[in-house]
Amino acid sequence: MKPRARRLAWIAGALAALGAASALVLNAFQSNVMFFVSPTQIVEGHVASGTRLRVGGLVEKGSLSRDEHGLTVRFSVTDTARAIPVVYRGVLPDLFREGKGVVAQGTLMPDGTFVADQVLAKHDENYMPPDAADAVNRARSTLRVSGGASAEARR
Repeated sequence: MKPRARRLAWIAGALAALGAASALVLNAFQSNVMFFVSPTQIVEGHVASGTRLRVGGLVEKGSLSRDEHGLTVRFSVTDTARAIPVVYRGVLPDLFREGKGVVAQGTLMPDGTFVADQVLAKHDENYMPPDAADAVNRARSTLRVSGGASAEARR
């Protein structure tokens, strides 16, 4: 094989290896990406069931209940416009309270229930995750624009 042909073969092999490595890295990133959605987006059907995602908002007052063993917790997350039921099995963070900000990570079931495998609570009185704060603000502005209908009437 001539030196020129050998050099072209090395370049082609290096480009193929670089392309394969890039494809593997992008595939790993895609499988670890989790999107943040609001309860309104879930209720309106913008998310397919079985999708892993993060949902955030406020823990709806009066929605918190535990099973008899105390490990399975059920509550609703709301963005003040819509709410979705969440089921979590495990120990909740110390700062988890009704009416406070929360981000739950997990899977959306076909019946509309969100099964969380991780629950994060806001850490002080002034902080809410930026995505959750944006979702709450968008939901509030939607309520104002639509004539101020109550959140109960919109569910």
